[in-house]
Amino acid sequence: MIKVFGVFLLAGACFGPVYGQAKKQAASADAETVKQLEREWLDAEKAGDTVKIGSILADDWVGLQSDGSSETKQQAIDGIKSGADKMLSADLGPMSVKLIGPVAIVQGSDVEKSSSKGKDTSGKWVWMDVFVKRDGRWQVVRSQVARLP
Repeated sequence: MIKVFGVFLLAGACFGPVYGQAKKQAASADAETVKQLEREWLDAEKAGDTVKIGSILADDWVGLQSDGSSETKQQAIDGIKSGADKMLSADLGPMSVKLIGPVAIVQGSDVEKSSSKGKDTSGKWVWMDVFVKRDGRWQVVRSQVARLP
């Protein structure tokens, strides 16, 4: 009986760190996945690729703009399709990711040359996006942006 118990203790001591390392690697992979989606989203905005943007934004996505207004996924896509919203160039700054189960909160910044409804919106922006992993796939469900003075 003592030998069997010792074997279980030894197995737990060996597999516990392995399990912890596997969880850490999965979290790191998820963080990199959402960062890559952020880069793809920005590239899609520059290219006017509404199909790609539509795959990144969840159907229930809502974005809170710097003026306090909000927009839905359809409104964002329509703005790009019509040419009312244009991203001419953008450079991403560093991003930080906080994972909480199937939720990833990403904070970052970019410097962009852009316009919205004929108004120049170029400058430095800070933003936060909330991703949710649904059916094994990360999608953005909420966003908030603020333009720095």
